[in-house]
Amino acid sequence: MAKLGDNLRINGDRLWDALMEMAQVGPGVAGGNNRQTVTDADSEGRHLFKRWCDEAGLTMGVDKMGTMFARREGTDPDALPVYVGSHLDTQPTGGKYDGVLGVLGGLELVRTLNDLGIKTKHPIVVTNWTNEEGTRFAPAMLASGVFAGVHELDWAYDRVDAKGLKFGDELKRIGWLGDEEVGARKMKAFFELHIEQGPILEAEGKDIGVVTHGQGLRWIECTVTGKESHTGSTPMPMRRNAGRGLAQVTELVHEIAMKHQPNAVGAIGHVDVYPNSRNIIPGKVVFTIDFRSHIIDTLNAMVAELEEKAPKLCEALGVEFSSQIVGQFDPPAFDPDCVAAVRNAAERLGYSHRDIVSGAGHDACWINRVAPTAMVMCPCVDGLSHNEAEEITKAWATAGADVLLHAVLETAEIVG
Repeated sequence: MAKLGDNLRINGDRLWDALMEMAQVGPGVAGGNNRQTVTDADSEGRHLFKRWCDEAGLTMGVDKMGTMFARREGTDPDALPVYVGSHLDTQPTGGKYDGVLGVLGGLELVRTLNDLGIKTKHPIVVTNWTNEEGTRFAPAMLASGVFAGVHELDWAYDRVDAKGLKFGDELKRIGWLGDEEVGARKMKAFFELHIEQGPILEAEGKDIGVVTHGQGLRWIECTVTGKESHTGSTPMPMRRNAGRGLAQVTELVHEIAMKHQPNAVGAIGHVDVYPNSRNIIPGKVVFTIDFRSHIIDTLNAMVAELEEKAPKLCEALGVEFSSQIVGQFDPPAFDPDCVAAVRNAAERLGYSHRDIVSGAGHDACWINRVAPTAMVMCPCVDGLSHNEAEEITKAWATAGADVLLHAVLETAEIVG
């Protein structure tokens, strides 16, 4: 393989312009984006990405989960491709960079190789995974989960949103239901560039996070059932207030996570109160607990403690507690050779870096099950993400894409 020089860099201005143009698709109300999966806005963003890929000379494949694969040929037709990418879908009040940086950073990588006439032995494929966020259709990382064999295709198609619409039907409606079998592709490696979504890199002044592990995750959907009654005429001792159960479990979740510091987090992020009227005592509350840790024993211990204590807390209040796990994956350890390629790239380019554990779930966490995988992270302002105020700098985006370029080229092998 030809030697990689530290002067080989992406076009940071072009990458930033692409990020800003994609941000015009599915705009939010406060400067971010609402481009939820398999919506019309998602379809519009996909068409823009496809146009850019076509202009870069890439060939596009789409699988039955709607995941887009844009391929740049290598010199060896039999060599396994190196994949890069992330996702274009966003939270309802999402930022302009979460996921999008990884997809458009991969596209910029290809554009740079085209500009410089660089050929690689292995093909390079830029990927847009469908429904990474999981906010409209749970669970998160749905398409990559089907690709990795974690979920069945028909099961994924049957996921429903809050309006009762099915994922499979919506994917077909927007015109991005492909015909390629999910998981049929074989990879030499997969690299995902992403913003940190946490405060560590910015706080320590580091340009690059070399992701060694991902956190495992358990999403636990809980239901507290009491009895609806009038807030004014029901005596306090006779109330079966489901809202009190929510309050007790909220504090319990915090206590459990704090008990397992520094390697665990936990919170309740989604709550539905029924009937949600100001003068009716809640008869039912449905909410989701998010527990995470990169240590599997810690993760399992947190779930076990919740399942032991929450029913007793609610019983003492005269309400009932039930729960089920609706999303989960065990903590992944990323491939040592791919991680080394990321670290080597940061050092070659002179960027400050540190090893880091991803605090969020990513498509790379599932793909790690079927191919050697690693992640590159760049800082984000105040660690803020899943928020329209999410922000990064052009320099951070450029550094992350530079490292991605070098890690991919080290793996895909420059010819000549």
